This record gives sequence, C-alpha cells and structure tokens, in this order.
Amino acid sequence: MSLPQPVPPSWKDLGKSSNDLLSKDYPFFGTSLEVKTKTPSNVAFKVAGLRDSKSQTITGDIEAKYADYKNGLVFTETWTTSNVLKSQIELENYLAKGLKLDINTSLIPDKGSKSALLNVAYKQSGVHTRGALDVFKGPTFTADTVFGRDGFLFGAETAYNVTEGKIARYAAAVGYNAPEYAVTLHGLNNLNTFSASYYHRVSPDVEAGAKAVYDTKSTTSGVALEVGAKAYLDSAAFVKAKINNSGVLALGYTQTLRPGVKASFGLALDTQRLNDVAPAGPAHKVGASITFDA
Repeated sequence: MSLPQPVPPSWKDLGKSSNDLLSKDYPFFGTSLEVKTKTPSNVAFKVAGLRDSKSQTITGDIEAKYADYKNGLVFTETWTTSNVLKSQIELENYLAKGLKLDINTSLIPDKGSKSALLNVAYKQSGVHTRGALDVFKGPTFTADTVFGRDGFLFGAETAYNVTEGKIARYAAAVGYNAPEYAVTLHGLNNLNTFSASYYHRVSPDVEAGAKAVYDTKSTTSGVALEVGAKAYLDSAAFVKAKINNSGVLALGYTQTLRPGVKASFGLALDTQRLNDVAPAGPAHKVGASITFDA
C-alpha cells in the first residue's frame, strides 16, 4: 500500500529553494523601505519605496489587502508611482477543495493601456496544475502541470496563442526533492535554454546551492554558473555570499533589530576590476533595505 503523496510545488516554484538562496536578501541595487501594518478587521496595508542606485530614480507603491479567510477570499488593490492601478481577486477552496481562482488586472490611465490575466489552479495529492488566460495579449492561454511521487517531480508548461492558432512556447522540467536537498533540471524557451539547480541544507545553520544555465541561442559560448551559501549567526541574524563565473562576488547581511523590524545590507564586488583606477561604469554596488512589519 503506497503512502499518500504530498502536493507538489507549482511550475514556477520548481527549484525555488536554490533560486531564493541565490537571489533574495542581496539588496545592492539601491535603498529600499517597506512598511506593513494590519488592522483587526483583516485589512493589511503595505507601503514600499526604492531608490535605484544606478538611475537615482525613486519608485514606490501603496497596497491595500482585505482577506476573508473563512471563505477563502482575498482582494488586493495597488497604486504605483508610475500611476499604474492594479487589482487582484483570489478565491481559494470555496468552489472545491484545492481549487483557486485568481483575476489580475492593471490599468495605466495616462496611456489608456490595460491588461487582464485570468488564473485557475488545482492541487491535490501528487498533482499541481495551473491555467492562465492573458485576455488582451494574444489572447494567450498558458497551462502547466507538475506531478510528484516519492520525491520525484515531473513538470511541463506550454503557451498557446489563440489568435494565431499556434503554440507560442513550451518547456519541461524534472527534479527530486528530499528533506535536506533538492535538484531540478529545466528545459526552457522551447528547449533552447537549459538550467540545473542544486540546494542543500548542510546543517540547521548552513545552506548551500548552485545554478548553471546554458543558452543554445546565446552569442556568447559557455555556461553561466553561480554558487552561494547562507549561514545563520544566531536566531536573529544571517549572512549570505555568492559568486558567479563572471567574477562578481555578492555579500548580504540581514539582522532582525526587534520583532517586526528587519534590516538588510548588500554589497556586490566585481573581482576582476578591483585594481582598476578609473573603471568604465559602476564596478561595485552597495545598498540597504529596512522592513517594518507591525
């Protein structure tokens, strides 16, 4: 008798452990501030701002979210400094267990441009499938499915342009998830781009990972490789480091100052240009991020 299979991750979350390890908590692109608050009536507000260190521009957005957890309803409204109005309605486990409906819309009043994305996801033991219809772009219908059994994962994605009547793109992936490590192989962009990622929880305080990408259509030959690690200093602080085959070394440090207050600092060094007296363009980057969550 086989044991019940857990719900596998969605297509976009295949290889998530490695991607998060190599991409999150490195705020070296500028300075950001995020403030989150929540009312007793399940209404949450978030205000976020970023000053880009390269362009010196400041962007931000304000978000309001209402959640009715009893009925699985979540409504989110966002207004950005680019004057983009975004709305999202989510309904989960209401019509059927494991079924989630999601409607995303955006509007730019100044330009009159708009978008609408209809999503449906269904997950049960051993299977996680999703479908999305981009109403104004194509329209294009995208579907993906991930099957999982005994830690092994098999997934595929395809996009179909309704107007042109042809497949716009397709991709496939295989992987294996264990409690302490995960391996994922992707074939993306009509199987023209291949990636392999690896994640390993070495100990309760140390994590390591790597990712390699090979693009058959790229003008530059070779494989892009990136390796990184994360170490917890204590229950309130951790450090991260990563380096790629281009010689860019990134460092990150995150500290919880008090409950609800977190600060992160990031630094990126181009190790091949450390001795340049007057490098063309910014050779190194530094940044910081502060989050308040009340």
